[in-house]
Amino acid sequence: MKASELHLLDLLDFAQNEGSIRFKERRMLLWDADAFGNLRHELVESLGSNQARPILKRFGFANGYRDALTTKSLVDWKSDEEWWLSCPSLQRNEGKVNPDVQHLKVDREKGIFEMEVEWTHSYEVEQHKRIATSATEPVCWTLAGFASGFATALMGEECIVVETECAAMGGDCCRVVGKTRRAWADDGDRVARDYQAQPLANELKARARELHESSAKRASRKREERRLSSMPKGRHPTAVSPEMNKLLSLCDTVALSDSVVLLSGESGTGKAEIASYLHAQGENADGPLLRINCGALPEALFNSELFGHEPGALPGAISAKTGLFEQARGGTLVLEEVGQMSPTSQVALLRAIQENEIWPTGANTPRAIDLRILATSSRDLGQLTQEGRFRNDLYYLLNVMNLEVPPLRLRTEDVLPLARHYLAEACARSEIEQKTLSPKVAEALVGHSWPGNLTELRNAMERAVILAGSKTKVEVDHLSPSLRSIRDEFAKVQHDQVLSMAEIERRYVLEVLERYRGNRTRTAKALGIGANTLWRKLKGWGVPPARGDNAF
Repeated sequence: MKASELHLLDLLDFAQNEGSIRFKERRMLLWDADAFGNLRHELVESLGSNQARPILKRFGFANGYRDALTTKSLVDWKSDEEWWLSCPSLQRNEGKVNPDVQHLKVDREKGIFEMEVEWTHSYEVEQHKRIATSATEPVCWTLAGFASGFATALMGEECIVVETECAAMGGDCCRVVGKTRRAWADDGDRVARDYQAQPLANELKARARELHESSAKRASRKREERRLSSMPKGRHPTAVSPEMNKLLSLCDTVALSDSVVLLSGESGTGKAEIASYLHAQGENADGPLLRINCGALPEALFNSELFGHEPGALPGAISAKTGLFEQARGGTLVLEEVGQMSPTSQVALLRAIQENEIWPTGANTPRAIDLRILATSSRDLGQLTQEGRFRNDLYYLLNVMNLEVPPLRLRTEDVLPLARHYLAEACARSEIEQKTLSPKVAEALVGHSWPGNLTELRNAMERAVILAGSKTKVEVDHLSPSLRSIRDEFAKVQHDQVLSMAEIERRYVLEVLERYRGNRTRTAKALGIGANTLWRKLKGWGVPPARGDNAF
C-alpha cells in the first residue's frame, strides 16, 4: 500500500454505542481547534513560551510515535519510505496541516534519515494568529513534535524535525527539516533540548510553588526591593572609586534612552560588564542580551551571523538562519571590538543602523529591527578614523554617546573590592571554603599597575585559590611572579641599606618593562611618560633596544 492511498476513515472504528473512536486498539478523540488554541495561549501566558513549547512538542512527539507504531501494525508498507510518508498523510487526514514533501531519504540499515517538507494551512499557525500578533519564532510545536516522534519510531533512533521557517512569522508557508540526532552533529543537543525537559507535572508543580510563595517570603523580598531602590543607582560593592561611580551614574541616565552607546577603553577594563549594566537598567531589560565579537568574526560570515540568510543562499545552507539582529528583538545587541571590522562589514553595519532594517542574505525584502545597540572598542576609533581605517559616518553614528571605562590603575580604590569579589567567585566555582587576603597580598595588589586590568586581576585570584589549596588565607607566595617581583626586589634590601630615588626608579621601570615583555610602547603608556623619555632612560641604563624595534 502507498501512503497516498491512506484514508483516515479506513483506519478508524466508530463505536457509537459506547461513544468511542478507535485507531486499532487505541482510543482517539476529536477536539475543537479553537479550544486547543485557547489552551495553548493559556500555557504560554502562564508558563512562558520557553516552558510551553517543550510541553507541546513532547505532546506531539508522543502522538507521532504511537501513530507510527500503529500504522506499521495495520499496514504492510512496501518500503520504509512509504511507511514514513504515512506521517504527512495522517497529518493531512487529521486536518492538522497540508504537507508537501520536498525531499526524503530513508535508509534504516545505514542510519540515514533526511527530510524537507513545506507545510501550508497549519492549524497551529491559524490558532496563533487568532489570538496573538505576528510571531518571532516558529509556532508549529505539536506538528514538529509529531514528525519527530514518527521518525524516531521508524528509525529506531532519535530523530529531530526542526521548523526553520513559519508562516506565523510572515512567510508564505512553514518549512521543516528532519535528521537523526547524530546527523545534527554539534546542533544535536540544542535541537533535542525541548524533548528532554522535565515532565509536565514537575513543571506545573514548580510553577505553582513559584506562584504561591509564603507571604513571609514575599514580604521579605519586597522589603529588600525597597531597600535597594532607595540606594543610588550604579553603586555596587566593587565600584568604590569616584571614577567608576561617576561612570555608573552616567550609565543610569543613558540607559533610559534607546540611543547607540559606544563603550571605549583598554582591553579588560570591564566594557562587557558595563554593557550588561546598561541593558539591565534600560527599558528593554526583559528582552535578550546578545553579544558578538566583530574582531573574531570572518568577513565572509559577517552578514550571515548578524542578518541571517535564506535556504540555499550560501553553500551548505539547507535551512534558513535567523541573524543576531532579529534574535535580539526587543533586547540588546552588543557589538564588541567594532574597530576591528573590515571596510565591507562597516558598510553593512552602517546601513542596518541607519535604515533600521536588515537584508538577510538571499531575502527578497528587508526586515525591520527593534533592538538596542551597544558597541565596544579597545582601539581609539577617532584615531582609526583619521588614519582612514574606520568610516567617518559609522564612527559618528556609533559615537552618539561615548562612555570611556577607566583602566584599573586609575581607580585603585576598586582593586581590593574586586579582588575579594573574584576570590569569592573562584572559591564558589571550586566548591571550597571562602578564602581571605593577607595584608601583604592586599599591599601587593594595590601596588600593581594591572596592565591586563580586570582580566588580569580575575586570573590572579583564580591562580591564588588553586595554589592556596586548603589554606583559608591567600599569601604572597600564591601570587604570580609579576605581582611579587617589586616587593621581592625590595625585600632583598638590608634594613640598614638605603636606595637612592634614581635606583628605585631604575628598578621599577625595568620591572614594568619585563611585565610587558619588552613592549616599550605599552610600558611608557603604563608609566605615564612619553615614549622618547623612556627610550632615553633605557639607553642611559645600558638597556639594548629590542630587535627590529630601535625606537618603539
